[in-house]
Amino acid sequence: MTNGDLYAYADLLDGDEQQVIERVREFMADRVAPIADDQWTRAEFPHQLVPEFAKLDVAGLAFRGARSLLTGFVVLEMNRVDPSWGTFFGVHAGLAMGSVARLGSEEQRERWLPRMAAMEKIGAFALTEPTGGSDVAAGLRTTARREGGTWVLNGAKRWIGNATFADYVVVWAKDEGDGQVKGFVVDRGSPGFTATKIENKIALRTVQNADITLENVLVPEENRLAGASSFKDTATILRQTRGGVAWQAVGCMIGAYERALAYSKEREQFGRPIASFQLVQDLLVRMLGNVTSSLGMVVRLAQLQDDGVYRDEHSALAKAFCTARMREAVGWGREIMAGNGIVLDYGMGRFVADSEAIYSYEGTREINTLIVGRAITGEGAFV
Repeated sequence: MTNGDLYAYADLLDGDEQQVIERVREFMADRVAPIADDQWTRAEFPHQLVPEFAKLDVAGLAFRGARSLLTGFVVLEMNRVDPSWGTFFGVHAGLAMGSVARLGSEEQRERWLPRMAAMEKIGAFALTEPTGGSDVAAGLRTTARREGGTWVLNGAKRWIGNATFADYVVVWAKDEGDGQVKGFVVDRGSPGFTATKIENKIALRTVQNADITLENVLVPEENRLAGASSFKDTATILRQTRGGVAWQAVGCMIGAYERALAYSKEREQFGRPIASFQLVQDLLVRMLGNVTSSLGMVVRLAQLQDDGVYRDEHSALAKAFCTARMREAVGWGREIMAGNGIVLDYGMGRFVADSEAIYSYEGTREINTLIVGRAITGEGAFV
């Protein structure tokens, strides 16, 4: 599969699944890789690639009976080339489609999912707020008020990926009637809905994150997710997608490792390739150790998901551990490249920058640590 898969975990995929991975790898190498640095520099999203990518038919694999192991390796392949593309896909196929698939009624699934799976319609997921991140479960300020067959939404959201161009935005708001969090699918063109691109990012620059304002946005009752009646329902989506972020981290690590390894064989100092130096080999092996341990963890996580026995602490530990190991690994890759590691031309700088965002979203290391801590001790220590 890749230079980073030393223990051949990808051999756990069957022949048909490996063909899916090969198609994704080919697309990422031929279509995304050549323009990734330029798109990142200009902070623009390559919309022209979406119809071609859609032909791979990987959006919504998880909701069509595919194994979690396959969907995980799909995520890995995207992120080993471009974490921005992987994040775009994760928001659309994981968070937005996941919300509809798991919390929507049968009618809602039939109404929205086919066009989202075909990527004719793109989704976003609006939970985080300007004043609320880790405490959003209790601190959600966006409100929903029912007036007959219509809901009126007011509030603000921040860091919402895909929101500047998404057709459907899953907005989470607190019901003024019962104080519970509910989910609503808001059409981008709804009056009172505004998405403003967040500028000056130093990570995942290709991802179009936005600040959203909702001013008396009217949403019909038929667009309220039927199965979302409290934050516990929201948390089921986060549990699933945290595992996806762990796979993202592994992909980012492998991409950095592969570039550092190739560079070490080409770069010469003192008359020979730096790959022949003990200290460089030490850093490469450290990187590979982080990759291998993390890949083993997410593979086992996928197996637990497929067996239907995985819990919050499983995905939380994977997210916390793998993103921390990723942060170390890309730093070592940058160290191997020395000054060349901080420019885009050598294929490392983007991974170093993008890893900072992956490390933080879908729950910080601290919050995921407390989720695991509560599970193993029986004591909540969040506040």
